[in-house]
Amino acid sequence: MKLILPLFATFGIAMSLLVNAALAAEPAAASATSEINTVCPISGKPVDPKITTVYEGKTYAFAVEACRKKWNEARENSLYHKLGGKGAIDAAVEAFYVKVLSDDRIKHFFDDINMNKQRRKQKEFLSAAFGGPIPWTGKDMRKAHAGMKLTEEHFNAVAENLQKTLEEMKVPKELIDQVMAIAASTHDDVLNKPKAAK
Repeated sequence: MKLILPLFATFGIAMSLLVNAALAAEPAAASATSEINTVCPISGKPVDPKITTVYEGKTYAFAVEACRKKWNEARENSLYHKLGGKGAIDAAVEAFYVKVLSDDRIKHFFDDINMNKQRRKQKEFLSAAFGGPIPWTGKDMRKAHAGMKLTEEHFNAVAENLQKTLEEMKVPKELIDQVMAIAASTHDDVLNKPKAAK
């Protein structure tokens, strides 16, 4: 069953950005509202305006048919698409922040934040993190959370609120597990722990 609006999974790499994405840079201006792209998102070559596809109301153009096919397959196989796309992520972020802003462990991080801007940036970030069609161009996790003095308690509070949101929205367990695994992968960057030696 395809997840419609009440699906979340809009977390992923962003679990931490939920703590304070307001520190992240503004995403690149208006790629969602711009005209048809002139560069193929797969090959980087100039597009053929006859080779297009429409996804969530936006038209994308490609250099060759093989690029369009690859792009469409990536959309269909993405966590973003499986969760229900833009509508699901929008609804989940809204529900998630209701929980976050009432959680005494973390709500103070948002005291001086423009929450309309915060929600918009979070939706854009999570959409990209889950394989949506528009790439994220803001700060990475480590830079966005530098100097915030976040603790395990803060990280866990965000994770708990995320898990509850997903469960209340009836997201299938296998998708929740994928979201939570992505969220857990951000732990060291969000808490600004030293990077592991390679």
